[in-house]
Amino acid sequence: MKVLHIITGLGIGGAEQQLRLLLRQLPYQGDVVTLTNPGAVARAIVREGGRVRNLDMAGNRDLTAVPRLTRLIRRGHYDLVHTHLYRACLYGRIAARLAGVRTIVATEHSLGEARIEGRRLGPAVRGFYLASERLGTTTVAVSPTIARRLARWGVPESRIQMVPNGIDAAQFAFNSRARTSVRRQLGLPPTAFVIGAVGRLAAGKRFHVLIDALAALPDAWLVLAGGGAQEQPLRARAERLGVATRVVFAGECVQDGTTPAGHRPSLAELLSAVDCLASPSSEEAFGLAVVEGLAAGLPVAYVTCPAIDDLPDGSAPGALRTGRTAAAFTDVLDTFQRSDRSRLPVPDAVRRYCVTETSAQLIQVYEAAAARAPRPHPAYDRVGVRVPGPAHVSTNNSTHVSTNNSEKEESR
Repeated sequence: MKVLHIITGLGIGGAEQQLRLLLRQLPYQGDVVTLTNPGAVARAIVREGGRVRNLDMAGNRDLTAVPRLTRLIRRGHYDLVHTHLYRACLYGRIAARLAGVRTIVATEHSLGEARIEGRRLGPAVRGFYLASERLGTTTVAVSPTIARRLARWGVPESRIQMVPNGIDAAQFAFNSRARTSVRRQLGLPPTAFVIGAVGRLAAGKRFHVLIDALAALPDAWLVLAGGGAQEQPLRARAERLGVATRVVFAGECVQDGTTPAGHRPSLAELLSAVDCLASPSSEEAFGLAVVEGLAAGLPVAYVTCPAIDDLPDGSAPGALRTGRTAAAFTDVLDTFQRSDRSRLPVPDAVRRYCVTETSAQLIQVYEAAAARAPRPHPAYDRVGVRVPGPAHVSTNNSTHVSTNNSEKEESR
């Protein structure tokens, strides 16, 4: 089976890193198309021998992406198209149908109660989503919480399959050498109590709550691992509260290895350097950072995490659900600070999300979707989007995509 993965972007994020991990596990020839932003995860995939094409969309309403993507799918002779994230699902499903692909799978990584990938869930967003969902074969939910939300939206339950995100727990095992080197690298005192937080620096992640909590924890430090538009507002807030010298912005961290620049720790190394993990986001589709923190043996304070909340009680004894406020986090983090800082045993919750198991589940979804996929419709090319004639697509080992009469390349 030849599979094409289509994703909105390949900067560092949960869905993006999850795709990279899946590519290592799935026993298929698999290529990747990113609609935009071939960032650090794209480079990591290429370094590992994968192929990434950048469609270089000009924006959310760049409708030229549909015929260009359709042409690319046709030329690739793909048996299955798997889309990831909202914009890729919209454009990818249409293009796959136009290209005559029978089996189209989409993974829903980020559907919240009120937002999807930062977009408010208004009638238009919901309408576009449901219309494009009908063009696919199967929609994968990364948690039972997401499966229930999809069903409430109107996605037929027969089309929803639940496959959780996976984690390679071994890579997060505590490393004392990394703890020492990362603390030195980031300017963290060797014996200080350090709170870690992981995710895009976006308003929805609510990292400002941790800065507020830090003001009531005078001996603690905070490390934020991620990048995004909220970095400057968060820095300004830390300055106003007088805690700027105890807040470290570590930047984006890939899950394992180092960033291409070679000067940032990996996420696994960073988790060895901190003493606990805090997740103040009140709307998560899965909560991968929480699971990674537990895999690193850290106590975790969180507001919402379907990966944990959907499990039986007692599955993650090191994870404490807390309130949304800075005061609530202050209380929990103070308890962590006063407790023994030795690493905790890896809980059952982490083992449930072993990537080899979740990949096997996805393979079953692929096979079932292929078995029940509808036969090609003779009017695929008359859905309302004109498909242009063939254009050059490289057949060598470099990765290219044609856009606006120019070639965009991401080398192996």
